Amino acid sequence: MKIRDVAAWSCLTAVMAFGVAACGDDDSGGDSGSSGSSGDSGGGSLNVYSSLPLQGASRPQSEDVINGIKLALKQKGNKCGDFNIKYTSLDDATAAAGKWEAGATSANARKVAQDDSAIAYIGEFNSGASAISIPITNEAGILQVSPSNTALGLTKGGAGAEPGEPDKYYPSGERNYGRVVPIDTIQGAAQAQYMKDEGVTNVYILDDAEVYGKGVAKNTQASAEKLGLKIAGNDSWDGKAANYRALADKIKATGADAVFTGGIIDNNAPQLYKDLNAAMPDAKLFGPDGVATVDFTKEIPAEVQKQTLLTAPTLAPDELPAAGQQFYKDYEAEYGEPQDEIDPYAVYGYEAMAVVCDAIAQGGDDRKAVIDAFLSTKGRESPLGVYDIDPDGDTTLSDYGGYTAEGGKLVFNKVIKAN
Repeated sequence: MKIRDVAAWSCLTAVMAFGVAACGDDDSGGDSGSSGSSGDSGGGSLNVYSSLPLQGASRPQSEDVINGIKLALKQKGNKCGDFNIKYTSLDDATAAAGKWEAGATSANARKVAQDDSAIAYIGEFNSGASAISIPITNEAGILQVSPSNTALGLTKGGAGAEPGEPDKYYPSGERNYGRVVPIDTIQGAAQAQYMKDEGVTNVYILDDAEVYGKGVAKNTQASAEKLGLKIAGNDSWDGKAANYRALADKIKATGADAVFTGGIIDNNAPQLYKDLNAAMPDAKLFGPDGVATVDFTKEIPAEVQKQTLLTAPTLAPDELPAAGQQFYKDYEAEYGEPQDEIDPYAVYGYEAMAVVCDAIAQGGDDRKAVIDAFLSTKGRESPLGVYDIDPDGDTTLSDYGGYTAEGGKLVFNKVIKAN
């Protein structure tokens, strides 16, 4: 089904499901600046959007992801196959929330669903946000690719997923979503292995009560138990609390020698780490990719950095294949940012755009063909390594990087083979 054939249908779906008052080009975004698709092999103009948090603590991370997206598109001459591509960055955060927000996320997805020339949507950054946008892009039949979502339940059921996942995200009954980052069952296994390697015997599991945080905490706990680690307890932290001294004292009383913090930097994670350090200066503090950012390490004091160990799916540049090493050189040359300041997810933004562009080159302005092309990805050579996309939309990549924090920077420590 081509874009011109689904435009009226997706508009009607949006009206019925979300109460959208108007349809057509006047709400497709004045910043997109693209005309409708030509609908033939001669090419035309198509729109690709990203939806990422551009306010709050995640803004610097998102900016590097966007830079990666722009770099990939620039290197392709702003064309995917025969089609000129107009890229538009949308913000799924609000100043009031200071992070991604449900209303902003759904508004972005509706905007794209109503754009007759939209062919792909890169986002969200946070798994909880994608839980909101996927059903909207799914009903519109638009390919959605995340550079960073890791929550298992977005694509797979079973242990670690919530009831109704993943089917509830796909009202059309067909898949339209995928990601270029490994899922949390893999990150959980990497976290548990990292803990065991560091001599941890008794770990307390925390989450920030969001989709991503709960999912990665659940998978980390399951993997830790398989490796014989004792679980001292589990709890959620309130991202709006002024401090976590009482929570830290509670965890200290359990005798835990480590704490895992499943969540994102935006939910007051730096303060949580400071209070954990004050109560448990000898404990190891483990965090997932949601806090594995340069900005997080800058916000925690040196004494907290010494006990902080993080995981991220990106390896050090010299651990990547030649294409990955070239990405870092190209990024530094394009934006003037030193390699050790580039956020680990910049390369995932780059690869998300690159694989989307190749899918468009194959499928043209036929939305279903573009989705099918993405889901048929096999043996793809990329800056991240060679990978397939499985039938659920997940990458077959599985290596995670173990990091430490030093001098306000993320410092690569080791490759963690998580199976």
